[in-house]
Amino acid sequence: MVVENLTQKSSQEDQGSSPIRPQVIVFDMDGVLVEVSESYREAIRETVKDFTGQWVSFDEIQDFKNAGGWNNDWLLSHRLIADRGFDVPYPDVVARFNQIFFGDNGDGLILREKWMPSPGLLERLGEHAKLAIFTGRAQFEADATLKRCASHIRFDPIVTDNSVANPKPAPDGLKLIQQHYPTEEIWYLGDTIDDARSAQSAGVPFIGVSTPHNPRHAEIASILKQYGAFSVIDNIDQLELLVRNGRSPG
Repeated sequence: MVVENLTQKSSQEDQGSSPIRPQVIVFDMDGVLVEVSESYREAIRETVKDFTGQWVSFDEIQDFKNAGGWNNDWLLSHRLIADRGFDVPYPDVVARFNQIFFGDNGDGLILREKWMPSPGLLERLGEHAKLAIFTGRAQFEADATLKRCASHIRFDPIVTDNSVANPKPAPDGLKLIQQHYPTEEIWYLGDTIDDARSAQSAGVPFIGVSTPHNPRHAEIASILKQYGAFSVIDNIDQLELLVRNGRSPG
């Protein structure tokens, strides 16, 4: 278990500083709420294979994600195709990616997604804080997964790629949420450098998520800490302890 910079509530209060707990918790979707290695990441691989005849490794995809600026999987697929010497129009890449991901009747790789929160977790968190989403997904992509996996959970607002002029790592999405909740303490959970940069730019406390099943788990956790995460957790279920204990002021 990786939990960095977590100060126990009793220790904080003994020192005369009250811990700060979130009033609004904002979630990224991919890698935080949803395990996507067999859906989005595999869709990148299959899209590149269809246009080039070559498989891209999960490691190469992770290299781009760790470098930042590649939150959009359509753009990343297009770049990986170009890197292999093929000139394919971007709309064709998007269309093929979506065909692979959604299938003909919602029977594509989207069905391989796994909802990560344990049953009851979000309901318990929602008793103490408002829940919101800031994702790099398009609206229709976010809606499809939330309808299938979490139709009973209230996220308000849900900020998608369609909601902002500038996608992550720009802070536009978090700033929209700050406008929605101008006086509340907001925390943001994400799993990439672009999530961390977005939180930094918006001045929002950031929690990194780095799952142990990723062979580069320790590297990703280190990068997220580098970019300002006040804590890095293995999975979303560990958030409950952080919310209970709060973060140190400052």
